[in-house]
Order: sequence, then C-alpha cells, then structure tokens
Amino acid sequence: MAIRLASVDRHNFHAVLQLKVTPAQRDFVASNGYSIAQAYVQPECVPLAVYEEDTLVGFIMYALDETDQEYWVYRLMIDAAFQRRGYGRSALSLVIERIAKLGRKVLYISFEPENRSAELLYKSLGFVPDGRMDGSEVIYRLNLQQKAD
Repeated sequence: MAIRLASVDRHNFHAVLQLKVTPAQRDFVASNGYSIAQAYVQPECVPLAVYEEDTLVGFIMYALDETDQEYWVYRLMIDAAFQRRGYGRSALSLVIERIAKLGRKVLYISFEPENRSAELLYKSLGFVPDGRMDGSEVIYRLNLQQKAD
C-alpha cells in the first residue's frame, strides 16, 4: 500500500468534496466542504487529500491550534468505499511523522465517544485519554518524543 498525502488544490478539490463516510458516521466528522472552508478562514489548518497511489481515498486536516499553540488533528475521514483497509491508520501515521519532525512533544485529537472505530484506531497508534472534553468530544493525546527518530 503506497499511501501519500497531497495538498487540496484546484485539481482535486471537487473530488475531495465528493468523498463521503457511511450514513452512520455522518455525525462523527464535519464534511470536507466545511473543513476546506475552515482552512480558508483559519490558515493554520493544513487540509490534505489521502491517496493510495493515484486513487483518492480520504481527507485529513491538522493545525497548530491558535488557542493552545499545540498541534491537533482536526479531521480524518476515509471514503465509505475504502474503509477498513488501513488507509486511516496510514494517513494518520504520516501526519504524526510530519509533526514529530517539527520537534513537537505532543499531538492532540478529539472524537465523539460513540465512535468506537476511531477510539480503537487512535489507541492502537499510542494516543491516550487526556482527561478533557471539547464540547461533546473526548480529547486524546500522543506523546511524540519517541516518534521523532
């Protein structure tokens, strides 16, 4: 599996907007259109298309949060047709590597507590509960010190 991340631009914008999660997952993640709009007004956001070779399979966005000056993964979604193939894990791993190379010590992510698939994925990558909530979402953190190698 050759997963890569690419900027969302004029060439893939419409295709990224067409990506959809399953109906049961719609309440777990904002639409890609909303996320791209957020990145427009919050330039600290880095929206990325997730590809397996030349096939668009998902979307991920991270940012250096203006409030706490820590890196957060704001969005992660894999199109319903491509789920359960390891693409989410691979995309998140690539973002973890990027942020670790910046010398950061921690990475945060939040999710709806009912999203058990997300919880299992994040725990399997080393994220642990932070003890805080962001609205209705639980916050997890990942210690990046050992990931920077």
